[in-house]
Amino acid sequence: MRKILFLAALAALSPSVVMSQTPPTAKAPWDQPFLPPAPAWQGASQALLRDGSDPWVTAFEADPAHDFSPNYVETRKWFDRLDKASSLIRIEAFGTSPEGREIYAVIASKDGAKLDPRKPLLLVQAGIHPGEIDGKDAGMMLLRDIAFPNGAFPAKDALLDKVNLLLIPILSVDGHERASAYSRPNQRGPRIQGWRNTATNQNLNRDFMKLDQPEMQALKRLQAKYRADLYVDVHVTDGMDYQYDVTYGFNGENGVWSRSPTIAQWLNGVLKPALNQGLEAQGHIPGELVFGIDEHNPKAGFSDGGLGERFSNGWGAAAHVPTILIENHSLKPHAQRVLGTYVLIETALKLLAEKGGDLRSAIAADSALRPVEIPANFVADPKPAYTRTFKGILYETYDSPASGRKEIRWLGEPDPELWQVPFYGSKPSLTLKRPTAYYVPSYRADLIERLKLHGVTVEPLAAARTLPVEMLRLTDPKLATRANEGHVQITVTQVKAETRDWTFPAGSVRVPTDQPLGDLVVLLLEPQSSESFFAWGMVPEVLSRVEYIEGYAIAPLAEKMMAADPALKAEFEEKLAADPKFAADPEARLSWFYRRTPFYDDRHLLYPIARELAL
Repeated sequence: MRKILFLAALAALSPSVVMSQTPPTAKAPWDQPFLPPAPAWQGASQALLRDGSDPWVTAFEADPAHDFSPNYVETRKWFDRLDKASSLIRIEAFGTSPEGREIYAVIASKDGAKLDPRKPLLLVQAGIHPGEIDGKDAGMMLLRDIAFPNGAFPAKDALLDKVNLLLIPILSVDGHERASAYSRPNQRGPRIQGWRNTATNQNLNRDFMKLDQPEMQALKRLQAKYRADLYVDVHVTDGMDYQYDVTYGFNGENGVWSRSPTIAQWLNGVLKPALNQGLEAQGHIPGELVFGIDEHNPKAGFSDGGLGERFSNGWGAAAHVPTILIENHSLKPHAQRVLGTYVLIETALKLLAEKGGDLRSAIAADSALRPVEIPANFVADPKPAYTRTFKGILYETYDSPASGRKEIRWLGEPDPELWQVPFYGSKPSLTLKRPTAYYVPSYRADLIERLKLHGVTVEPLAAARTLPVEMLRLTDPKLATRANEGHVQITVTQVKAETRDWTFPAGSVRVPTDQPLGDLVVLLLEPQSSESFFAWGMVPEVLSRVEYIEGYAIAPLAEKMMAADPALKAEFEEKLAADPKFAADPEARLSWFYRRTPFYDDRHLLYPIARELAL
């Protein structure tokens, strides 16, 4: 009954609502009638669309409303046909999803079976969030136009003379097939959308560091094989309304700090102007990626959304892989977003063909950096970095009887006055020292394998070795109160270094930080790092204490300890005076003494990954 009432409520909002997936011949798109109106748009990029009579028309183009995206099977069938018909196109499978679907890439090149490493490579990844599938539909059109010009559509195969293109049309293939009209309530089309998370209910866009999921592990193997010069991660954003239809960003934009400063300078000074010019020439409104800090006050300010390495842009900066995060605007029609994505990809190809050598020089420069101190655990800076000019949409507020508060109502009309809005960046809350190397014990083969997937160089120990190392004792680690991405995360703010002789079994690895991915190694292996394996709850065994002592044994032992050591007695009495809760807890008092005896579990809270001692 509730579902029937819900559908009736939607129908009351708009008589043209379509309640189920409609075929490409449908006349009315699915459009959530509760969304704000979309500003009228006519762009030159609409000339890229082919009509239904073209033998290579895509499902997106064939739909009269251009509000349709084909499912996994139909998408693969179309690409297989393209692969068979064109020598410029080939499909490469690179993984299997939890539900058994093949994950594949489509490669456009004039090089044949093996890509020429001298040519720059553009990697475009779509569908990490399958409801945000603009990159797939744009990629299908562009690859078709490269392979098969037709009549009014000039040949574009020259794009491949000096550059290669690798498109992942759908990364989260299982999420893509959990599709319905109810997946993305804040997004205008396509009318049937995939689901945000994978079949195992994981968000792949949080997996760039921990590498839990088979889809992400497969992506890392593909990235290691082809080593793209520019990585474009295509999304559709949520949040406030504004005039921009294609927004994008990268770490280090506008001169702020980045782990890859030379790459950021190239992206900011060379790529961004070219992309903006290309998009504007085709009638799009490109903008910098921003996130509102107050949904009830759009002009309160914007933030950078954080610089965490769990996201593609943060990982790219740490791994020295030039990475652009596209967030097309969710309230713009699907067709407008797809065409903007097409223009962006084509513009990036042209620029790489012309200036890819300069970008490779920037990658080499950043890969050679070995900073002694590594900023980590970025948090929002409470002070604005600067004021940003912004093309806003007119809005009003009203009293909502549903929420009982004032809500925003976007009016769908461009604000004729430019907004001047404070922009808040991020700052590190922790600085980590770069050790020479780490040692990971062989029994944590899972962590060793994840390091290898990242492309980190490790040096296996052929035989057991006893080494002088620095071990970390964790002080008061805290478990999260709820699970996140399949893990119970752990935070530790204080550690105490202890010098020890430690035996590492054969198969353990030394992980040097004097390598291009050295910064990433530190972020993964230092337990205080919020992106570390430890922080993701992958080393929980150190929290378990083994063995205990009965009260009838520790109480008399504690009394003798105080009698034999006046300093210990004074420390205990000071603790009693300073902490009434401790003083009133007999078990805590006895535990205090137990921890100071040789009977206590020496490995409790001792982090098993060691730092190499500096010579």
